[in-house]
Amino acid sequence: MQKPPLHKSFLNAFRGVFMMMKTERNFQIEVLAFFINLFLIFYFRLNNTDAALVFIASFAVLSAEIFNTAIEKICDIIQPDFDKRIGFIKDIAAGAVVLTAIASVIVGILVYGKYILRFIQAIKQLFFVD
Repeated sequence: MQKPPLHKSFLNAFRGVFMMMKTERNFQIEVLAFFINLFLIFYFRLNNTDAALVFIASFAVLSAEIFNTAIEKICDIIQPDFDKRIGFIKDIAAGAVVLTAIASVIVGILVYGKYILRFIQAIKQLFFVD
């Protein structure tokens, strides 16, 4: 079988991302969280390192969700009826997403914490002059 041209491979990959966006609620929520992070990156003017950490964490969660969905879809094809073994596989895949999400929240706290503290101090100085 001949490989498709490079541009077709990219189109197929992006079609997969758009299909995820269209059909998967958790992915939609995670994309919303990504856009919130994008806004915060610009609002707080994060330095390059902090922005990179937020981007890596965000895309890790999105990627984990895509892998989880792919595993679930394959399992549904292999065994459409309930099967404890398939349930175990799906739980493991979902667990990977949860761990990635927890890690991204920790990254968010570590990165945004200092920016939020500075923001609060600026608000205090603005309204509560000593």
